[in-house]
Amino acid sequence: MNAVIQSPNSPSRNSQRVVLIALLLVAMAFATLTDGNWQWNGTPARVVLALLGTAAFAALWKLTTLPVTHDDTTPASAPTPPDDLRGASELPVFFASQTGTAETLARQTAEQLSRAGQAARARSLEDLGREEFETLRRALFIVSTTDEGDPPYPIAGFVRRVLEASADLSQLQFGLLALGDSYYDTFCGFGRRLDGWLIAQGATPVFARIDVDDNDPKALAVWQERMAEWAGASLSAPSAASAFHLWRLCARKELNPGSLGEPVFRIDLQPMEGTVPNWRAGDIAEILPRHAETVVNAWLATTQLDGNTRLPNDDQCLRERLSRSELPAVDQVRGQTALQVAQTLVALRHRDYSIASLPADGRIELVIRQGRRPDGSVSLGAGWLTQHASADDVIELRLRSNSNFRAPADSTPLILIGNGTGLAGLRALLRERVAQGRLRNWLIFGERQRARDFYYGDELEAALAKGQLAHMDLAFSRDTPDRFYVQHCLDANAERLREWVNAGAWICVCGSQEGMAGAVDASLCRHLGDATVQSLIETGRYRRDVY
Repeated sequence: MNAVIQSPNSPSRNSQRVVLIALLLVAMAFATLTDGNWQWNGTPARVVLALLGTAAFAALWKLTTLPVTHDDTTPASAPTPPDDLRGASELPVFFASQTGTAETLARQTAEQLSRAGQAARARSLEDLGREEFETLRRALFIVSTTDEGDPPYPIAGFVRRVLEASADLSQLQFGLLALGDSYYDTFCGFGRRLDGWLIAQGATPVFARIDVDDNDPKALAVWQERMAEWAGASLSAPSAASAFHLWRLCARKELNPGSLGEPVFRIDLQPMEGTVPNWRAGDIAEILPRHAETVVNAWLATTQLDGNTRLPNDDQCLRERLSRSELPAVDQVRGQTALQVAQTLVALRHRDYSIASLPADGRIELVIRQGRRPDGSVSLGAGWLTQHASADDVIELRLRSNSNFRAPADSTPLILIGNGTGLAGLRALLRERVAQGRLRNWLIFGERQRARDFYYGDELEAALAKGQLAHMDLAFSRDTPDRFYVQHCLDANAERLREWVNAGAWICVCGSQEGMAGAVDASLCRHLGDATVQSLIETGRYRRDVY
């Protein structure tokens, strides 16, 4: 998916021609205002001067109204910022991040600009107030969108204090990178909202907003080009995170055989290098999937291309490259050679998974549901890890910090709420708390059937018996005729909920965005009040990792 650039309008060539003709007519009229000829050999002097004046006006008009030309995949060139805007002061790079990607990109951008000689610093939008906003002359914004076009939870205070009011930003020049996923109708919804608000307050975009679909590298390259223009120096290419590393699939176990739902697997991964890296509970594992061998072979058979063709400047053959790439439609590659096809392949995007384990375990544990497409085939990402990859296969993985989904750093009470595979993130938070001796924890978890879908059930029952969990409330929807869900656990324990929140408890929610997350939010508002829930969000006591 290409970057989506919202390009400003520029004068048309027809309008330029009209103005030039008008200038010429005015100049000819001036030539008749003086009686007699000026003393000049040849053409009457007044006519020559009039024509020269017309030419000068035409040249000036042409220089100031050159149209921006570009196609739908190449954005318009950004205007060069005035000299006093380049390097005059520290450039703030504000971020609004839900799962850490926008924050990572903001810190990378600030570091790149600083290395190029433009002092810059990454900051959360939550730290920006209206008074400071109105003093800024330039700023960059990297923002993500959550839920149905909503701003990330960690900047709820900024939205209420600043974005829902007005400000005088007529002195501000800005650039904006919006992160999103075109799978959703509200693609880059918050980025679009912020961009429109900034312009409505008088701010001027230094370049057109860049919308990024699922960390599209082409769109990020456009951002890199704009930063280079801003800094007046060459910058290294940006990326959403560090390089992928090689891990080994060391174990795979189905956790819910016989379930009414899709199979759920525990996936164990160990680093090939032998050294387990550090991560925190709440962090994300990004994994590059591959197509099943049968899928690639079927595509090769249909296109009649030789999958064993070696690719130049690469140790891969076409078959290996295809396994890691979006498979083109057969009609798109008809008549092309294997090498021509290889040059146009687009790499598969990574998939995100909550980590269920801690570094002390010596491995990464994932809990993955084997989702299926409408045609009944297993989905690409889950299919690779739960079905197609073999024992000891190499898995390409990188870790992403998710500072917005953390447990409190002290003995503050913690309420853990989730459903399905969301238990992975909750388990990591709980185990981190237990290791730190912080035992005031309350788990609310829901699935279909207790006998089939209670992942890590023995471990959680033991934690409750040992006092590592103060309370555990379970909602297995298919075990009762009235379909009891996690929000009903909150309803049934409303008094305890208020007591814990009044005692300073944090709330962490992990699991499905559709259904569960919204229902939990509504239940919290019912029993705590909208103002209290808003306060919990703004103070970082209500955190979510939903998908």
